[in-house]
Amino acid sequence: MGTITTRDNVQIHYKDWGPRDGRVVVLSHGWPLNADSWESQMFFLASNGYRVIAHDRRGHGRSSQPWDGNDMDHYADDLAQLLDHLDVKDAALFGFSTGGGEVARYVGRHGTKRVGRLGLISAVPPLMLKTDDNPGGLPIEVFDGIRAGSIADRSQLYRDIAGGPFFGFNRAGAKPSQGMIDAFWLQGMLAGHKNTYDCIKAFSETDFTEDLKKFDKPTLIVHGDDDQIVPIDAAGRASARLVPHATFIVYQGAPHGLGDTHKDRLNQDMLAFLAS
Repeated sequence: MGTITTRDNVQIHYKDWGPRDGRVVVLSHGWPLNADSWESQMFFLASNGYRVIAHDRRGHGRSSQPWDGNDMDHYADDLAQLLDHLDVKDAALFGFSTGGGEVARYVGRHGTKRVGRLGLISAVPPLMLKTDDNPGGLPIEVFDGIRAGSIADRSQLYRDIAGGPFFGFNRAGAKPSQGMIDAFWLQGMLAGHKNTYDCIKAFSETDFTEDLKKFDKPTLIVHGDDDQIVPIDAAGRASARLVPHATFIVYQGAPHGLGDTHKDRLNQDMLAFLAS
């Protein structure tokens, strides 16, 4: 457990697991979660000799809750300051959902001098919002609805997302895990109200197309084809077309939260990619 203080005086909490001399893996989490959402992957990879670092994004988890700066540029700059502080080299950067946008924007703003590999897991790039140039995206009304739900009853919104589309528990024959639902809710409620509200715009309206074009390291893209949160056609498949030589793996029938529902497979795919 550790913290850094950013240039704009925001405290960022991070975990640093595994052997100090292990190859470094850095994990960026989704909305409205925190580093705890990666614990299955952190435990598995650290147990396999990797040094695994995961931080709570500003406004989330145990990090500060600044009123301003809840946008992708600040998220990416926070990540850059963390990697500089720890002086990591040849790191593998993986981002889940919103964290995939954070990783993409990091590459776009800071390059890959500290990076050896990249991973996008159920990630939001290149652009979630439906526009004339991005007809496969989601209409703005979807994100307005999330914002309205956040204002009306944020706690219930998180229970509804986790109990429904996030883990695919709304599908016929699904067996909901109350534990997964509770963990999502708890992490969401630890985050700041204003921060999570602002982050909806950050993850939905930021265009990462030019960032993805700067990916110059081996890249793993994993996406479920039943992702109801970040549709695969506008996200995973579109990113795979933009990133040169990406390894693109589709999980048949998998939901957005596949880091939990398909954790054993994801762990093995990440390990194989890191070792390749």
